[in-house]
Amino acid sequence: MTRSGFYIVPTDRWYIERAVWLIAGLVLLVSTLLAVTLSPLFIFGVIAAGLVSVNEAFTGFCPIGTLLKRLGFKGALERPQGGSLYFLQTDSWYLERRIYVTVGVNITLGSILFLAHSPWWALFPAFVGAAMLWFASTGFCILANILYWIGAEPRLRPQSLVRRAA
Repeated sequence: MTRSGFYIVPTDRWYIERAVWLIAGLVLLVSTLLAVTLSPLFIFGVIAAGLVSVNEAFTGFCPIGTLLKRLGFKGALERPQGGSLYFLQTDSWYLERRIYVTVGVNITLGSILFLAHSPWWALFPAFVGAAMLWFASTGFCILANILYWIGAEPRLRPQSLVRRAA
């Protein structure tokens, strides 16, 4: 099933998932910059962010989400009975959950290629970091729209779909 239009997540408030995208984008950009300018070992900050993202996609647990929850943020995709810890809903492979696993795997692989093959691979996690900052600030994500267009079902307010002019 293919779709048209653009999928844009809500930006009317700062919920846990949106704040996590902002923080992760900053971690990716800062770690990549430090890896290129000071020491390649800083790329392990990107690898750590990637592994946390993959873990969140499979288990639902997010340490940054838990910290944000304790600071008073509310989750838009949080499991109803999460207790004091933040857990993403994991009942199906909806669009936003697929973003976590796709981004996590790709930035981890890009970082390994940075270490093993060429410093030019630093461009990939830097691009993803910038895209995550853009996603958090505007609600628009290239990956989210590709997944939406090929049929992934979004959970963050599906009525926020913007149709292209015919």
